[in-house]
Amino acid sequence: MNVAFIPVRGGSKSIPLKNIKPICGKPLVYWTVKASCQCKYIDVVYIATDSDKIKEIVEAFKCGDEAETFSKAQIIGRSAESASDTASTEFVMIEFAVNYDFDNIVLVQATSPMLTAADLDGGFELFNSDGTDSVLSVVRQYRFLWDKDENGNVTSSNYDVFHRPRRQEFDGYLMENGAFYISSKADLIKYQNRVSGNIKAYEMCEDSAFEIDEPSDWIIIEALMRKNGLVKEKQTVEEEEIAEERKSIPEIKMFLTDCDGCLTDGGMYYSENGDELKKFNTRDGMGFALLRAKGIITGIITSESVDLNRRRAEKLNLDVLEAGCKDKVAVVKRLCEQYGIGLDNVAYIGDDINDMEVIKMVGYGCAPADSMPQVKAVADYVTKAKGGEGVIREVVSLLEK
Repeated sequence: MNVAFIPVRGGSKSIPLKNIKPICGKPLVYWTVKASCQCKYIDVVYIATDSDKIKEIVEAFKCGDEAETFSKAQIIGRSAESASDTASTEFVMIEFAVNYDFDNIVLVQATSPMLTAADLDGGFELFNSDGTDSVLSVVRQYRFLWDKDENGNVTSSNYDVFHRPRRQEFDGYLMENGAFYISSKADLIKYQNRVSGNIKAYEMCEDSAFEIDEPSDWIIIEALMRKNGLVKEKQTVEEEEIAEERKSIPEIKMFLTDCDGCLTDGGMYYSENGDELKKFNTRDGMGFALLRAKGIITGIITSESVDLNRRRAEKLNLDVLEAGCKDKVAVVKRLCEQYGIGLDNVAYIGDDINDMEVIKMVGYGCAPADSMPQVKAVADYVTKAKGGEGVIREVVSLLEK
C-alpha cells in the first residue's frame, strides 16, 4: 500500500498558521492534499497535525462539493515533541511509520502548492522502475555557480568560463524543490532518512522551485499558480469562445506555415552592405520541437525562394520546405498524399490572400493577429500574437491543450 504523508503543524514562526493561510482562494494545505488524493498510485493521504484549527479546516475539504476528490484524506494527530521547532521531518515520519501499516511512503510538503497529481504519478512510476530505492522531486536550474577559496578568489564550478554555453547547450544542474520524497517504509526505518539507496530524481517545472517561507513568497506563487493553470478562474465570454474552439480542433498530423508574416514580422531589413535580414522568434523553435516530439510532420510553404528561409528551416529540423511555391493548395494536397495524411489532419498558418484557400481547405486553418482582414475572416483561429511574435508557439500551445 502506498501512502502520502503531509505533516502540517500550527506553530510556524515565519508565518503563523501559514498552512491554512489562503492562497488563490484556498488554504495552502488544500493544494497538496488535493494533488495527493488525485494521484492514482496513492491509497491513503495522511495529514498529520497538532492544531485543532488545521484539523477542522482539512476535515471541511471532505464535506464540501469536492468530498469525493478528498475521500482518500485522513487527518491524524502528532506528538508535541514531533511538532516542536527543533524536531526534524524525519522524526515525525518515523513516528508515523512505527504506528501505521503501509509499504511505501511519499512525504509531501504543504509549502509546495505547485505540486500536481501528474507529478506524483510520474514520481511513483520512476520509483517503480528497476534499480530504484527512492525518488525526490527536483527542478533543473540554468545558473552559473562559483566557489570561493580562503583568499576570496572564485572559480566556476559548473561551466568553463572561456566557453560560456548558451542556455540551449547547457545541461544546468538539478536542485531539490522540496515538493515530495518517495521511499519504502522498510528503508525509512532502516536508514532513518527520507531517501536512501539508489536515488532517482523526478523533474518538475522550473516554476516549482519556489516554496512558501516568507510573506513575499505568497504574491509570487499565486501568480505562478495562475500562470501554470492550477487555478480555474471564471471565464469571460471571449475565453469561453476560445475554449469551445479548442474542443473542435481535429487530430493534427501535419503542421505547415507560411514564412513571412508568420514566422517573421513581414519586415524586410537590409544591412549597410545590402544584405537582406529577417527577424525570427526563438519561441517558435520550441513550438516546432514539441510538434516533432509528438511525431507531427512540420514544414514551411512560401512563395519566396531565399537562402535565409532554407537556413531557418534547417536549423528548426523541419521535414518540409516548399520554397518558390506558386500554388499552395496543390502543394498541400501533394504533401498529404506523400505522407498519407488527410486534409482534415493538417494545421496551416498563413497571413495573406495567397494563403486563404489553404486555410479554408485544411482541418485547422490559423492566421496571425496582423493578417489581412479577409484571411482572419476564414481562419478557424486568429492568434493573439502578431507575425514574428511567437505565432507558431501560441498555436502549438492550443493544440497541446
